[in-house]
Amino acid sequence: MAHRETNGSKLFITVLCMVAACSAVPINDLLDRASQRSDMLHSLSTTLTKDLSNHVPPVGWTMMPRPPLCHTSSLQTPNDKEQALQLSESDLMSLARSLLQAWQDPLVDLSNSANSLLHPSQSSISNKIRELQEHSKSLGDGLDILSGKVGPAAQAISSLPYRGSNDIGEDNISKLTNFHFLLSCFRRDSHKIDSFLKVLRCRAAKVQPEMC
Repeated sequence: MAHRETNGSKLFITVLCMVAACSAVPINDLLDRASQRSDMLHSLSTTLTKDLSNHVPPVGWTMMPRPPLCHTSSLQTPNDKEQALQLSESDLMSLARSLLQAWQDPLVDLSNSANSLLHPSQSSISNKIRELQEHSKSLGDGLDILSGKVGPAAQAISSLPYRGSNDIGEDNISKLTNFHFLLSCFRRDSHKIDSFLKVLRCRAAKVQPEMC
């Protein structure tokens, strides 16, 4: 029992030290780190989407759902940079966190499905999907800390239900098609997250809007 208490105390102290360390880091630096991570997410998802596009057969393109059917499409987000610049810091942070959280389960589906994907670079794709999960988790942890610095409203998260399953297709073509569609949705949302965080970083650094 004493041993358990000791381990629990050590863990508690470690958590406190991590929180204290993050609290001591200026918000500008935290936003820089978050922006770098979001840029990696978007770059990696863009590369993966392009790799898959070269191997989707013509029939797959006719089967592929349209972007408005992405499960995050119900979230009202800015259509361009000008609209994003009009939103408050809290709103931008809330949108970024809502989009990122909405991809927790879909990324698990992508990871599970990548193992049976009919693609010449299947192994590489599987590894990159795991990288996306790791970067997404790291970014999410960082935004949790940042949201506390931005304000209470930044901690609000919109629920965006994902009605997927562990298997995204019954045959090779539908698997590849649905995999590509889901990844395309993630690429689109990762670009939004990256854009919102860059606006926040510019504001924190007091950079002129036209320079963001």
